[in-house]
Amino acid sequence: MNDDKGPGVGVVFGGGNGIGAACCRLMRERGWRVAVADFDRAGAEAVAREVDGLALHVDVRDADAVARAADEVEAKMGPPAGLVVSSGTFQDNVPIDKTPEDALDRILSVNFAGTHHVNRVFGLRMAGRGRGSIVNLASVTGQASTPLNIYGPTKAAILNMTTSLAGEWGRSGVRVNSVSPGVTLVPRVVERRRTGARYAGSLDEQMALGRCVEPSEVAEAVEFLLSARASAITGIDMVVDCGWLVGSLWNTYGGVRPAVTSEG
Repeated sequence: MNDDKGPGVGVVFGGGNGIGAACCRLMRERGWRVAVADFDRAGAEAVAREVDGLALHVDVRDADAVARAADEVEAKMGPPAGLVVSSGTFQDNVPIDKTPEDALDRILSVNFAGTHHVNRVFGLRMAGRGRGSIVNLASVTGQASTPLNIYGPTKAAILNMTTSLAGEWGRSGVRVNSVSPGVTLVPRVVERRRTGARYAGSLDEQMALGRCVEPSEVAEAVEFLLSARASAITGIDMVVDCGWLVGSLWNTYGGVRPAVTSEG
């Protein structure tokens, strides 16, 4: 592989596990040189070894730490051409009166403020160089009513932030898009499905395609939007949910119907 002819340096925040790790692997496969940033130092180091990349231990809540990470990437790898922001924290599926008082500040500080810090630090530098592509990880929970009354609104805010920054930096050669995954089979989701700790009924039956999303499928959407193949695309959200949004309201009418397999 000749990295000089590849798409360039890509930085993945939240790259130490789950969807972010899947993005790192696919980006490396497609010729990116990858910096793996995560609050989980061990996770970042493990994925960085796997993709022959640079590991960064970063708390996205700290704007100064994000700026130091940007400095390190530029010094050791060169200016980033691509940025993925997959870092986030989650919310328990409990009624609002049972939600811990500190949950709002905790989730806002990571999901919204952290995504903003990373976009601001790296996006301004990209704009100054006249090129770059950013993909923020949102969620289908930002587009519909769910019990996740803090997590979902932070993802809705990321959707709006993405379109705002696409307008802000478009004339500077920077594209900003988002991807909204549905239920994706990262390890924590697989465990929750096994124990019944979060999801009711059969998840697969709620999807138009009859199954949940694989992390690699989200990574495909992310890498496409990062790449030159999406050179005319900015300010959009790409839903990758196996038809969860499509199929969910069908439950009111008896669920998604079995496929038609023959005529007559």
